[in-house]
Amino acid sequence: MEEPATILLIEDHPATRTFLTENLVTDGYDVLEADCAADARRLMENQYPDLAIVDLGLPDADGLELLRSVRSSDHVAGRIDPELPMLVLSGRASELDRLRGFDRGCDDYVVKPFSYQELVARIRALLRRTERRPALGRLRVGVLELDPLGREVSVRGERVALSKKEFALLRALATEPTRVFTREELLRGVWGFRSMCATRTLDSHAFRLRKKLGHAGDQFVINVWGVGYRLVDGSIG
Repeated sequence: MEEPATILLIEDHPATRTFLTENLVTDGYDVLEADCAADARRLMENQYPDLAIVDLGLPDADGLELLRSVRSSDHVAGRIDPELPMLVLSGRASELDRLRGFDRGCDDYVVKPFSYQELVARIRALLRRTERRPALGRLRVGVLELDPLGREVSVRGERVALSKKEFALLRALATEPTRVFTREELLRGVWGFRSMCATRTLDSHAFRLRKKLGHAGDQFVINVWGVGYRLVDGSIG
Protein backbone atom coordinates (compact mmCIF):
# COMPACT_ATOMS: atom_id res chain seq x y z
CA MET A 1 0.00 0.00 0.00
CA GLU A 2 1.38 3.39 -1.00
CA GLU A 3 2.26 5.69 1.88
CA PRO A 4 0.29 8.96 2.07
CA ALA A 5 2.07 12.13 1.02
CA THR A 6 3.19 14.39 3.84
CA ILE A 7 2.22 18.05 3.53
CA LEU A 8 3.88 20.77 5.58
CA LEU A 9 1.31 23.49 6.28
CA ILE A 10 3.00 26.81 7.11
CA GLU A 11 0.16 29.08 8.23
CA ASP A 12 -0.02 31.42 11.24
CA HIS A 13 -3.80 31.96 11.18
CA PRO A 14 -5.22 29.33 13.60
CA ALA A 15 -8.67 28.98 11.99
CA THR A 16 -7.23 28.56 8.49
CA ARG A 17 -4.62 26.11 9.76
CA THR A 18 -7.24 24.02 11.56
CA PHE A 19 -9.58 24.02 8.55
CA LEU A 20 -6.85 22.90 6.15
CA THR A 21 -5.40 20.30 8.50
CA GLU A 22 -8.74 18.64 9.15
CA ASN A 23 -9.69 18.52 5.48
CA LEU A 24 -6.29 17.39 4.22
CA VAL A 25 -6.20 14.58 6.78
CA THR A 26 -9.71 13.56 5.74
CA ASP A 27 -8.47 13.44 2.14
CA GLY A 28 -5.72 11.02 3.11
CA TYR A 29 -2.67 13.24 3.62
CA ASP A 30 -0.34 13.36 6.58
CA VAL A 31 -0.03 16.97 7.77
CA LEU A 32 2.75 18.75 9.63
CA GLU A 33 1.85 22.17 11.06
CA ALA A 34 4.05 25.24 11.46
CA ASP A 35 2.94 28.73 12.45
CA CYS A 36 6.26 30.46 11.72
CA ALA A 37 9.28 30.21 9.45
CA ALA A 38 11.58 28.86 12.17
CA ASP A 39 9.28 25.90 12.89
CA ALA A 40 8.87 25.32 9.17
CA ARG A 41 12.62 25.05 8.65
CA ARG A 42 12.96 22.69 11.61
CA LEU A 43 10.27 20.40 10.19
CA MET A 44 11.83 20.51 6.72
CA GLU A 45 15.18 19.49 8.22
CA ASN A 46 13.82 16.63 10.32
CA GLN A 47 10.55 15.37 8.82
CA TYR A 48 11.20 15.65 5.06
CA PRO A 49 7.71 16.58 3.76
CA ASP A 50 6.63 15.84 0.19
CA LEU A 51 5.13 19.31 -0.34
CA ALA A 52 4.85 22.60 1.54
CA ILE A 53 1.95 25.08 1.58
CA VAL A 54 3.42 28.48 2.42
CA ASP A 55 1.64 31.57 3.74
CA LEU A 56 3.63 34.71 3.02
CA GLY A 57 2.60 36.71 6.10
CA LEU A 58 4.50 34.84 8.80
CA PRO A 59 5.27 36.42 12.19
CA ASP A 60 9.05 35.88 12.17
CA ALA A 61 9.92 36.18 8.47
CA ASP A 62 8.42 36.97 5.10
CA GLY A 63 7.34 33.82 3.32
CA LEU A 64 9.19 35.02 0.22
CA GLU A 65 12.44 34.82 2.17
CA LEU A 66 11.57 31.30 3.28
CA LEU A 67 11.02 30.32 -0.35
CA ARG A 68 14.36 31.81 -1.35
CA SER A 69 16.25 30.13 1.47
CA VAL A 70 14.82 26.70 0.62
CA ARG A 71 15.69 27.04 -3.05
CA SER A 72 19.24 28.12 -2.21
CA SER A 73 19.85 25.23 0.20
CA ASP A 74 22.93 23.09 -0.35
CA HIS A 75 21.73 20.14 -2.43
CA VAL A 76 24.70 18.01 -1.41
CA ALA A 77 25.36 18.71 2.25
CA GLY A 78 22.19 20.46 3.40
CA ARG A 79 19.30 18.89 5.30
CA ILE A 80 16.58 20.81 3.43
CA ASP A 81 15.65 19.57 -0.03
CA PRO A 82 15.99 22.57 -2.38
CA GLU A 83 13.60 20.88 -4.82
CA LEU A 84 10.78 20.56 -2.28
CA PRO A 85 7.50 21.42 -4.06
CA MET A 86 6.11 24.64 -2.57
CA LEU A 87 2.65 26.12 -3.09
CA VAL A 88 2.01 29.66 -1.87
CA LEU A 89 -1.38 30.28 -0.23
CA SER A 90 -1.64 33.99 0.45
CA GLY A 91 -3.94 36.98 0.64
CA ARG A 92 -1.45 38.95 -1.46
CA ALA A 93 -3.35 38.95 -4.72
CA SER A 94 -1.66 41.42 -7.06
CA GLU A 95 0.17 40.35 -10.19
CA LEU A 96 3.41 41.69 -8.70
CA ASP A 97 2.93 39.54 -5.58
CA ARG A 98 2.40 36.43 -7.69
CA LEU A 99 5.43 37.21 -9.85
CA ARG A 100 7.55 37.68 -6.74
CA GLY A 101 6.39 34.32 -5.45
CA PHE A 102 7.38 32.52 -8.64
CA ASP A 103 10.63 34.47 -8.80
CA ARG A 104 11.54 33.27 -5.27
CA GLY A 105 10.84 29.68 -6.25
CA CYS A 106 7.22 28.68 -5.59
CA ASP A 107 5.72 26.05 -7.88
CA ASP A 108 2.14 27.35 -7.67
CA TYR A 109 0.31 30.32 -6.19
CA VAL A 110 -3.23 30.30 -4.78
CA VAL A 111 -4.91 33.49 -3.55
CA LYS A 112 -7.09 33.73 -0.41
CA PRO A 113 -10.04 33.41 -0.18
CA PHE A 114 -9.70 30.10 -1.98
CA SER A 115 -11.66 27.06 -3.09
CA TYR A 116 -10.53 24.06 -1.08
CA GLN A 117 -11.31 21.68 -3.95
CA GLU A 118 -9.18 23.74 -6.32
CA LEU A 119 -6.37 23.81 -3.77
CA VAL A 120 -6.44 20.01 -3.44
CA ALA A 121 -6.45 19.64 -7.22
CA ARG A 122 -3.35 21.83 -7.43
CA ILE A 123 -1.68 19.81 -4.65
CA ARG A 124 -2.35 16.58 -6.52
CA ALA A 125 -1.01 18.04 -9.75
CA LEU A 126 2.18 19.19 -8.02
CA LEU A 127 2.72 15.80 -6.40
CA ARG A 128 2.22 14.06 -9.74
CA ARG A 129 4.78 16.31 -11.42
CA THR A 130 7.35 15.81 -8.69
CA GLU A 131 6.87 12.15 -7.80
CA ARG A 132 9.95 11.25 -9.85
CA ARG A 133 12.28 13.48 -7.82
CA PRO A 134 15.49 11.66 -6.90
CA ALA A 135 15.13 9.91 -3.57
CA LEU A 136 17.22 11.15 -0.67
CA GLY A 137 17.44 7.74 0.96
CA ARG A 138 20.53 5.97 2.26
CA LEU A 139 23.28 5.16 -0.22
CA ARG A 140 25.47 2.07 -0.04
CA VAL A 141 28.79 1.41 -1.73
CA GLY A 142 29.96 -1.94 -0.43
CA VAL A 143 30.57 -1.60 3.32
CA LEU A 144 30.27 2.19 3.09
CA GLU A 145 26.85 3.64 3.99
CA LEU A 146 25.82 7.27 3.64
CA ASP A 147 22.65 8.92 4.95
CA PRO A 148 22.20 12.21 2.99
CA LEU A 149 19.42 13.52 5.22
CA GLY A 150 20.98 12.67 8.55
CA ARG A 151 24.44 13.59 7.26
CA GLU A 152 25.84 10.37 8.72
CA VAL A 153 28.51 8.08 7.27
CA SER A 154 29.55 4.64 8.45
CA VAL A 155 32.02 2.00 7.31
CA ARG A 156 31.29 -1.59 8.41
CA GLY A 157 28.68 -0.17 10.77
CA GLU A 158 31.11 2.19 12.50
CA ARG A 159 30.36 5.92 12.36
CA VAL A 160 32.89 8.14 10.60
CA ALA A 161 32.99 11.83 11.51
CA LEU A 162 33.34 14.11 8.50
CA SER A 163 33.46 17.87 8.08
CA LYS A 164 30.69 19.52 6.08
CA LYS A 165 32.78 19.76 2.91
CA GLU A 166 34.17 16.25 3.28
CA PHE A 167 30.61 14.98 3.53
CA ALA A 168 29.58 17.10 0.53
CA LEU A 169 32.42 15.66 -1.54
CA LEU A 170 31.49 12.10 -0.57
CA ARG A 171 27.81 12.76 -1.30
CA ALA A 172 28.68 14.06 -4.76
CA LEU A 173 30.85 11.04 -5.56
CA ALA A 174 28.24 8.62 -4.18
CA THR A 175 25.54 9.79 -6.58
CA GLU A 176 27.21 7.71 -9.29
CA PRO A 177 29.72 5.25 -7.84
CA THR A 178 32.60 4.27 -10.16
CA ARG A 179 32.02 7.27 -12.47
CA VAL A 180 34.97 9.61 -12.70
CA PHE A 181 33.98 13.14 -11.65
CA THR A 182 36.21 15.80 -13.13
CA ARG A 183 37.92 18.36 -10.93
CA GLU A 184 35.77 21.06 -12.58
CA GLU A 185 32.52 19.22 -11.74
CA LEU A 186 33.48 18.79 -8.10
CA LEU A 187 34.82 22.31 -7.60
CA ARG A 188 31.62 23.76 -9.08
CA GLY A 189 29.20 21.36 -7.41
CA VAL A 190 30.74 21.18 -3.94
CA TRP A 191 32.53 24.51 -3.56
CA GLY A 192 30.54 26.63 -6.00
CA PHE A 193 33.56 27.81 -7.97
CA ARG A 194 32.49 29.67 -11.11
CA SER A 195 35.92 29.66 -12.74
CA MET A 196 38.66 27.10 -12.43
CA CYS A 197 41.78 28.34 -10.72
CA ALA A 198 44.88 26.78 -9.23
CA THR A 199 43.70 25.39 -5.87
CA ARG A 200 44.55 22.43 -3.68
CA THR A 201 41.19 22.57 -1.91
CA LEU A 202 39.77 19.51 -3.65
CA ASP A 203 42.93 17.45 -3.27
CA SER A 204 43.32 18.24 0.43
CA HIS A 205 39.71 17.36 1.19
CA ALA A 206 39.92 14.17 -0.89
CA PHE A 207 43.10 13.17 0.98
CA ARG A 208 41.44 13.61 4.39
CA LEU A 209 38.28 11.84 3.20
CA ARG A 210 40.30 8.90 1.87
CA LYS A 211 42.20 8.64 5.16
CA LYS A 212 39.06 8.75 7.34
CA LEU A 213 37.14 6.18 5.29
CA GLY A 214 40.12 3.88 4.92
CA HIS A 215 41.25 3.61 8.53
CA ALA A 216 40.66 -0.19 8.40
CA GLY A 217 42.52 -0.58 5.12
CA ASP A 218 39.53 -0.02 2.81
CA GLN A 219 39.99 2.21 -0.21
CA PHE A 220 36.99 4.09 -1.54
CA VAL A 221 38.15 7.44 -2.95
CA ILE A 222 40.32 7.00 -6.02
CA ASN A 223 42.34 9.78 -7.64
CA VAL A 224 42.23 9.47 -11.43
CA TRP A 225 45.36 11.38 -12.38
CA GLY A 226 44.78 14.34 -14.66
CA VAL A 227 40.98 13.97 -14.51
CA GLY A 228 39.43 13.91 -11.05
CA TYR A 229 38.05 11.44 -8.50
CA ARG A 230 35.70 8.48 -8.27
CA LEU A 231 34.17 6.37 -5.51
CA VAL A 232 34.52 2.57 -5.61
CA ASP A 233 33.75 -0.45 -3.45
CA GLY A 234 37.28 -0.76 -2.18
CA SER A 235 36.65 -2.93 0.86
CA ILE A 236 39.33 -5.37 1.94
CA GLY A 237 36.75 -8.15 2.36
